Amino acid sequence: MTSRPSRRVALTAAGLITLLTGCGLSGESLDSGGGGAQACSTEAPQSGPIKVGSADFPESGLIAEIYAGALKAKGIDATTTDPIGAREAYLQALQDGSVQVVPEYTNSLLNYLDPKAKVKGAEEIHAALQTTVPCSQLVLQKSAAEDSNALVVSQPTAKKWNLKTVSDLAKRANEVSIAASPEFRTRQQGLVGLKSVYNLEPKSFRAIGNAATLAASLKNGQVTAANIYSTDPSITTNKFVVLKDDKQLFGSDNVVPLVARSSATPQVQTTLNAVSAKLTTPELARMLKEVVVDKKSPAKVAEAWLSKNALS
Repeated sequence: MTSRPSRRVALTAAGLITLLTGCGLSGESLDSGGGGAQACSTEAPQSGPIKVGSADFPESGLIAEIYAGALKAKGIDATTTDPIGAREAYLQALQDGSVQVVPEYTNSLLNYLDPKAKVKGAEEIHAALQTTVPCSQLVLQKSAAEDSNALVVSQPTAKKWNLKTVSDLAKRANEVSIAASPEFRTRQQGLVGLKSVYNLEPKSFRAIGNAATLAASLKNGQVTAANIYSTDPSITTNKFVVLKDDKQLFGSDNVVPLVARSSATPQVQTTLNAVSAKLTTPELARMLKEVVVDKKSPAKVAEAWLSKNALS
């Protein structure tokens, strides 16, 4: 996948309310058309072309290629779209039918849909998510692969301040500058949660949407800490120190397929669940390095992984 322009969709307040009103979905390997706190439509899903969307960062695009490649191997007309943008945008695209599948992260999605969610364990988060997403969508099986939000610092900073946990960083709040994506400013898994959970209100915040620029700002000492996803190869390359999330603000973020119910045929569900059964954190991190550092095509990296795991 070459570099593609992002597309952001503006949401009205009414649209957000509609989008976020969950009515319960089944998270079994094959959905029976109901489950959760309220009844959902029992209209049968229809076979047809599948567009797999993604957020505007490399890992999401890579996973989208894996999903599309697995579906194509089963004879389904599946393609990937240009990166869509932030969660607000790609969830709206799923809602309006522009795409039928997107890769998601369990705890980040749950906290976006329900900022007051308190569950922490991987299984509990996945179960809660199934009854939180809108009825028009279906959460499939989660993978073992996990890519969590993380606060990272440089080695010199960690040594100077003896930092091991986010709580340690919070003690230096009045000296801390944080860099993260623009959405981090208003997210529970961002500045909002850092203040309420850790009492960490940084001296300054820099909104940086590009992952490479984000890592560079930390490496060059322009900021004290940065929000970098845990599988990002820049952590290893630059020997950044990942601070332990000792109060579990970020939680377990397992990769999971989110599918439009109208397209979630048994074949689509079975195929994507088979991907989840094989995808692990080390493998995801390895593939992401190939894409970001080695500059390999995401589609080619995905194809090789699918072949290796007998999914193509």
